[in-house]
Amino acid sequence: MEATLHALGGLLVKAVPTFLLVVLLHFYLKRVFFRPLARVLEARDQATAGARKLAEESLALAARKTAEYESLLRETRAVIYREQEEARRCWRDQQAEAVRQARESAAAVVSQARGTLGAELAAAQRTLEGQSEALAGRIAEAILGRRAA
Repeated sequence: MEATLHALGGLLVKAVPTFLLVVLLHFYLKRVFFRPLARVLEARDQATAGARKLAEESLALAARKTAEYESLLRETRAVIYREQEEARRCWRDQQAEAVRQARESAAAVVSQARGTLGAELAAAQRTLEGQSEALAGRIAEAILGRRAA
């Protein structure tokens, strides 16, 4: 057993340089490789987080601008609709006024035509009365003149 322990002690003495080399390699890699790699990864994470934050801010700004644009668009449409309705109302009023004037003008023309027709009718009746009396006289002469003959 003592030989085994002695052999084991010899192995440990031979393994010490390898162990020290592994420990040194560990600290060397940690300092030379893993620390800069960790810094690069941290910088990349910060850049990604910054880009993500910038993207979120851009999306929020775009959403605000879209909301403002839609609000202005609604207001502009409302103004346009009001102006169109005002124009339609004005046109309807103008059209109603034109129809009223046309009716008044037509009524005046009809009234004047009725007056003219009434005057012509009275003149025609007087003429017919005069002609009918003359015609009645001739007919009476003709009938009476034949009987006497």
